Amino acid sequence: MFKTPLLLSGILCITLFSNAQTTNPLRYKDLIFPDVTINKNLCYASVVTQGEEKSSLFDLYQPKDDQSAARPLIIWMHGGGFIFGSKDAKGIRIWSKTFAQRGYVCAAINYRLAKKNQIFHLGELQKNCYYAVQDAKTAVEYFRQHHLEYHIDPGKIILAGNSAGGLLALQAAYSTDPELAKTAGMTAIDTKRQGIASVAGVINFWGGILDLNWLKNARVPIVSVLGSKDKIVSPTHKNSAIYGGVDINEKANALGIPNALKVFDGYSHELQRHFNPLFPGGKNTQKRWLEAGQFAADFLYRSLFK
Repeated sequence: MFKTPLLLSGILCITLFSNAQTTNPLRYKDLIFPDVTINKNLCYASVVTQGEEKSSLFDLYQPKDDQSAARPLIIWMHGGGFIFGSKDAKGIRIWSKTFAQRGYVCAAINYRLAKKNQIFHLGELQKNCYYAVQDAKTAVEYFRQHHLEYHIDPGKIILAGNSAGGLLALQAAYSTDPELAKTAGMTAIDTKRQGIASVAGVINFWGGILDLNWLKNARVPIVSVLGSKDKIVSPTHKNSAIYGGVDINEKANALGIPNALKVFDGYSHELQRHFNPLFPGGKNTQKRWLEAGQFAADFLYRSLFK
């Protein structure tokens, strides 16, 4: 017997796929591949520290029977405040599958999590973000080096994530190693990755950036989605130490960075009506996740493929 959440997820994807077929579907914008292949628990790190073997694992999602030799890649990074979560998170699986159905290759990755519980402690969050950014940059380098193996266009690697994963994507794409280390009260530890990650785009689902001035470092297109009543990562800096999607949109517009913002009015973190970190979201929340994914796909299509 099917479990209700799994059945519901399948119904949502089938419905969205069916709707895409009623028009003239466009690769990278619409759901054109009905099936996806998933290779689980691969590793993106050349050196793995003992005890942290799971931190560098990824699952690879590819459109089944796709013959394209150079496809864009989205690296998906989960939320969880840098203290919990994994590549198996429900939202990550939904976005990885549906973007693969659009023709992307998607890599859902793990990254190092906190050794200390830093809830409500900005300093610890910044430190753990720093280490996670190193992992994100390692993943970018890995896929660029292995682009022929995975049939990836090395010039179209996109960083994406929700909550802490969105924050991670933004920091990797826009902050240099010394800048992020200084913000975290640390000394930069990696002399090989002083600069920003060279990527083609950022999908920021209800994440934020630690310093708006870092947006001057690059011109990477950003698409942000958030809930207007988010109290975990506030839409603006007024009630938070993190600059949210509204701040990012305004600063990016001022700097001429291609960007788009979608706000779900009346919703909280993870686009839930009332955020509960122990509950991944019911069918209505998942519908909003799919809508967020389509908004991001439309933006990327306009920015990278038209």
